[in-house]
Amino acid sequence: MGQSRTQSRPTLKTIAEMTGLGVTTVSRALKDAHDISVKTKLRVRKVADAIGYHPDRAGVRLRTGKTNVISLILDQTDKVPEFARRMIVGISNATRGTPYHLVVTPQSRSDDPMDPVRYILDSRAADGVIITHVRPDDERIAVLRQSGLPFVAHGRSLSGPAHAYHDFDNRSFCEMAANRLIERGRKRLALLSPPSEFSYYQESLAGFTAASDAAGVPHKVLTGIDLDSSSEVLRQAGMALRHQDYVPDGIVCGSELCAMALIDGLIQSGFDVGRDIDVIAKETSDLLNYTRPRIDSLREDLIVAGQELAAHLIDVIEKRDVSILQSLGQPIPVWRNEP
Repeated sequence: MGQSRTQSRPTLKTIAEMTGLGVTTVSRALKDAHDISVKTKLRVRKVADAIGYHPDRAGVRLRTGKTNVISLILDQTDKVPEFARRMIVGISNATRGTPYHLVVTPQSRSDDPMDPVRYILDSRAADGVIITHVRPDDERIAVLRQSGLPFVAHGRSLSGPAHAYHDFDNRSFCEMAANRLIERGRKRLALLSPPSEFSYYQESLAGFTAASDAAGVPHKVLTGIDLDSSSEVLRQAGMALRHQDYVPDGIVCGSELCAMALIDGLIQSGFDVGRDIDVIAKETSDLLNYTRPRIDSLREDLIVAGQELAAHLIDVIEKRDVSILQSLGQPIPVWRNEP
């Protein structure tokens, strides 16, 4: 049986009495102090875990002004739930063994993106913030920088002073995908792009254009749709594509779910995907391993992204130089077809 409701909550004193150590030693061991031996830290942590000890956050905040909370502001419009799950797994991996706990703050793309930031600043609900879906001139970054609250971004602002970030190298992704299509003999390329308001739109377009221009291959951005379009809109766009003035035979797509919807429309309109036209997608899940036809992809490892973001944020909280807390995740080729 677990503890009854009438039993008092385990405290540092409880651990001290059980281990024969002083309360100060127990506290420093749980904080991973450098002058406490590894053996003692393991002993204290084992007892703490066994009795279900957790720091009293209210008490910690009163004593130190810290919450020991980091907040992930999570956009709710992403089509694949794996994005959120894998990101959270990565952050949790990086915070395990630290004093920090993750709190997810949801955000809808239809709401003011400043709302969750203002809430955290006004309520002092976290010691640091992770933001996603960064814009080239992002108001959230300017406000967070001015406030002094530590933050890290999944993405890069393209203006203003340096900030801590982990980003996916969308430029390399689009360049590698376009080159793969060219290797497969494709002569007319198209990009299903991110929404133009985000920083990674510019990076994606730059990589796609560079590869196409270098090979002398015609290329266009698909108009009227983007990675935020609904699956049905993308399916309809795929059905209509063969009737457009510019009919590509190779498409780069930054989302596996968007690629699947587009491909469904292409097939319904009579395209033989893999023979008449190729689609290469960015994947963040395992969906494409179980779909037909097989398409090539490049993977973004979101668990690693979450780990990097959390590690960078803890370093920012500890006042490390943000200019060195910047990293890029590289695309991992997952080729399922012959060149």
